[in-house]
Amino acid sequence: MFQKILVANRGEIARRVVRTARRLGVKTVAVHSDADAGALFVRDADEAVRIGPPPPRESYLNVAAILAAARDTGAQAIHPGYGFLSENAAFATEVARAGLVFIGPPPSAMNALGDKVEAKRNVSAVGVPVVPGFVGVLENEDHAVAEANRIGFPVMLKASAGGGGIGMHRCRSEADLRKNFGDARKKGEMFFGKSHVFLEKLIDRPRHVEVQIIGDAGGTVHALSERECSIQRRHQKVLEEAPSPVVDPPMRARMLEAARKAGEAAGYRNAGTVEFIVDGNTREFFFLEVNARLQVEHPITEAVMGIDLVEAQLRVAAGEPLPFDPAALRMDGHAIEARICAEDPDKRFVPSPGTISALSFPSGEGIRVDTGVESGSVVTPYYDSLLAKLICHGKDRAQACDRLVAALRQCKVEGIKTNIPLLEKVVDSEVFRSGKLHTDLLAESFGLKS
Repeated sequence: MFQKILVANRGEIARRVVRTARRLGVKTVAVHSDADAGALFVRDADEAVRIGPPPPRESYLNVAAILAAARDTGAQAIHPGYGFLSENAAFATEVARAGLVFIGPPPSAMNALGDKVEAKRNVSAVGVPVVPGFVGVLENEDHAVAEANRIGFPVMLKASAGGGGIGMHRCRSEADLRKNFGDARKKGEMFFGKSHVFLEKLIDRPRHVEVQIIGDAGGTVHALSERECSIQRRHQKVLEEAPSPVVDPPMRARMLEAARKAGEAAGYRNAGTVEFIVDGNTREFFFLEVNARLQVEHPITEAVMGIDLVEAQLRVAAGEPLPFDPAALRMDGHAIEARICAEDPDKRFVPSPGTISALSFPSGEGIRVDTGVESGSVVTPYYDSLLAKLICHGKDRAQACDRLVAALRQCKVEGIKTNIPLLEKVVDSEVFRSGKLHTDLLAESFGLKS
């Protein structure tokens, strides 16, 4: 096992990694921007190094500064968390060149999976079902229209290197497609450095179900269990749960096998997630993408499986066996995670920066809170609006829902706007309790743009 690691991230995920490292006797180094100098994750780590001013490009995306911090502190490995540099193959390559270990998948796997078009080709070749569409690069608007007519409207236009809903457009007509084609290409170039776009058949009111995978040090990919992530706003997740209410044992077996094949096709190592889109009517599932990193929602898998995924990441990266036997794992109960964010749902989820004047979170049986803020913390406009993750585990879905509603009512965050009232309203609603979820639920049932 490593003696010291550097965590190239911030907030709750940096604290999460530090917590497991401390339990394993591994020293930690936090890197931080000026805006985070007094943050909880900085205080939690054994050492801390300033890497730049608040803007991410000058700090958390500053590869040279991060590598210098690792070298100067004697860290042996770098954990990227999620976001920032976590799925950047070039960064992982630079880490290796510096004589350090990247705690994540190899660059070759990230390259194979980072472009959605190439990923679809790779997994389709091993029998993983993909959404019908045009698996290639669209040359221009006319080419896109021709392919859309072949596929049949409605279609989904996507940036091939995109993520988080950026560069995605639902197109129900030729006019929609022509209107959005340039924007999808522009955003692909702006946010991901690649202007390529492609088309998929639009599946109306789909469910979003993903599978946690782990590639061990020996090269075997294991698919552990699934999570439902259908409650979204702007194609970004709000509530996640495990297991999925729509997945029965036969469907689970097929989905886990497809996820395992997708991971093996890319030569995957370490923790990752294979995402599927599910037709709510037919329950057919199709490959969507692979997130080559630890997911925000990993705690619900930990809750129902009784494992520590960060420990698994560290052990795989260090060349050690997994800390559990994947074949022996069984799901126990049900877990739901609510993402508590500094944003105003009534104003299209606009971020709500400011100073938290008072804050308290609940505790008790079946309750876990992962957070990076405290009373007095300043929520800046530079970073993601996530304040905390509230995870509730129960013997079944009904108990998990009850615990989450009760826990949300005990949350206190003052000084800024949050989505806590909306989360409580959704989880306590009849439509959510029914388990009949889909990605447009916030828009259809609560009048909010999803």
